[in-house]
Amino acid sequence: MTTIKLTASVLAITAIAATAASARDAIRIVGSSTVFPYTQAVAEQFANNTGAPSPIVESTGTGGGMKIFCEGIGENTADITGASRAMKASEYELCQKNGVTDISEALIGFDGLSLAISRANDQDWDLTLGEIYMALGAQVPVDGEWKDNPYKMWNEINPDLPAVEILAYGPPPTSGTRDAFVELAMHEGCKELDFVKNGDFDKKWVKENCSRMRTDGPFVEAGENDNLIVQRLEADPNAVGIFGYSFLYENLDKLKPVKIEGVEPNADTIADKSYPVSRPLFFYVKNAHRGVIPNLDEFLEEYMSDDALAADGYLAERGLVALSDERREELQDAILNGQNMEPKS
Repeated sequence: MTTIKLTASVLAITAIAATAASARDAIRIVGSSTVFPYTQAVAEQFANNTGAPSPIVESTGTGGGMKIFCEGIGENTADITGASRAMKASEYELCQKNGVTDISEALIGFDGLSLAISRANDQDWDLTLGEIYMALGAQVPVDGEWKDNPYKMWNEINPDLPAVEILAYGPPPTSGTRDAFVELAMHEGCKELDFVKNGDFDKKWVKENCSRMRTDGPFVEAGENDNLIVQRLEADPNAVGIFGYSFLYENLDKLKPVKIEGVEPNADTIADKSYPVSRPLFFYVKNAHRGVIPNLDEFLEEYMSDDALAADGYLAERGLVALSDERREELQDAILNGQNMEPKS
């Protein structure tokens, strides 16, 4: 088991927080809309098992959650934030600057960035990453030049695709899902294009030129509530949605997946990385709040339990792709013992 030595500064911070924290009896959790349903499920299970107040879980987006989490310590600040990507170096620095100096990082499992469409659409959708970029990128190659994206129809991208207007609902820039989609789908799709492959462009060029989503109508930012995207796809059978696998998994009666490079997202393809846009999911906890905010330690025990995290656990039933047994045991040891994360650089 890992042991942690509390520094004098952490002990002082905890002592200061203890008096104020007694005024709050509910754990406060912010962050990723993708991680939200998993944390909410743990919160409900925890409350049912213990009779303690259910933690307050807010879907603020990964970026928004990091800002709230890193504001400081004490009863007026969040205890945990969920994230659909790892904490950035700039966020780590903000936390350190504001006294949030002892943080545990939990990689809880894996998720696939899913594209989905209404079951009322009778097409068998299968897109390459290059086609996704050509449909949604702000600038694309046109007649040998890099220009603003002129394409409005899917069959303009590829004549084998349906002759319907391009309309995709996706996450805003504050979302970790957006960050991951840009990195895993947009950048990789851009690199598939002959214009880029034959142009001897480096990673820096790709990041600078292939990160922007188009703003002329075919891509619509749908906010942090992924359930709204589901509703919009039900209303328009030709619209495509972009969100975490759990929202597709929970709505398979209404939605069907869009294959990417011939591979459909499911627990197996996400776990073995054959699905091209797989990613890890995280939460972060302030160790200065342990033993101070009522029930925080007990809540973390529930989150780290095999009942929650194992391949046959209740989070897997909601779409989380579980860690291997070995990785899960390492995670449980690190979180339950308050292991301070490595600095982000």
